[in-house]
Amino acid sequence: MTDLEIINELEKARQNNNINWMNILRLAFKNSPQEARKIIFEINKKDNEISLILDKLSKNGPK
Repeated sequence: MTDLEIINELEKARQNNNINWMNILRLAFKNSPQEARKIIFEINKKDNEISLILDKLSKNGPK
């Protein structure tokens, strides 16, 4: 399998998983919007931390 075929496979899997993620999000906001907002806030905080760590890696990337 080539690198591009693997990337295409990954893309398809992520697309399907993103649909599942959005369905969970809809369900959470429909049934308990205030609790869902708290959870999304925490997820977003951690995602920002992850982005900062990735920024460190990208600064030390190929030269």
